[in-house]
Amino acid sequence: MLGDGTRRAIFEQLAEGPAAVGHLASGLPVTRPAVSQHLKVLKDAGLVRDHRQGTRRIYEVDLRGVAEIRAYLDRFWDTALTSFKTVVEAGEARAAEPPAKAAPPSDPSRNARPTRR
Repeated sequence: MLGDGTRRAIFEQLAEGPAAVGHLASGLPVTRPAVSQHLKVLKDAGLVRDHRQGTRRIYEVDLRGVAEIRAYLDRFWDTALTSFKTVVEAGEARAAEPPAKAAPPSDPSRNARPTRR
């Protein structure tokens, strides 16, 4: 959805405040009908809403939709932070352990194969 550069630009412009299609299109290298199509996608996704003001439609960011996306992404962030914490704590636990004693050197005569006669 916001992976499209034009849609992202429209959304970012609306984050600054409500605007009509004509105003949004004036700052973009696409036509007004194209901006309207992008707004429809954003509206269907619940990221923007509109209302009539005379003969124009004014679009604005729908904070409820943004909150839903944030909650969805926060689940992944929480999981990532928990995983990171587990790795860090495991590293700290290993660092707190006393160093392992080195094994005594092996006696080469013990590992030698008996010679056949």
